[in-house]
Amino acid sequence: MQQMCEIERPLELEISASSDQSYDCTGRVVALNKAAKSREERIAKSEESPSLDLFNGFIKLHVLHHASDAPVYGLWLIEELGEHGYRVSPGTLYPLLHSLEQTELLKSYNELHAGKIRRYYKITSNGRRQLKRAKLQMIELMGEILSKEEFEQLSASLAVTT
Repeated sequence: MQQMCEIERPLELEISASSDQSYDCTGRVVALNKAAKSREERIAKSEESPSLDLFNGFIKLHVLHHASDAPVYGLWLIEELGEHGYRVSPGTLYPLLHSLEQTELLKSYNELHAGKIRRYYKITSNGRRQLKRAKLQMIELMGEILSKEEFEQLSASLAVTT
């Protein structure tokens, strides 16, 4: 694409699938192509809110952990997970709860609460076994990904709180 600059000389604007930017005759960036904008938006979004895929297992472990203490329900879980930095929508949480129920890690039941029916989820014996196994694997993983000093600090802080 050619365009005339103020000094009446042709300017080649670099606009291609591989180019992220377009330049004017002075060399200033005048536009980002759609792919570059989209990529920048995805990077910014991933930095402020990590990928749910990456943290999906952590969320499941949180759910199983809390359901092992007492029956839980969706809204409470959304709020609880939010306190730990997970922004989970009902459209994400409820399918996750249903999948945990289908794999027999959770069992649900309905109960009347304040004039409304609320669905509670409690852990199954299989869920308890899987949670225990996941905890052991998490400890092993932390031993690999944390430095020796970080692991020792974590172990010491856990010994104090338990």
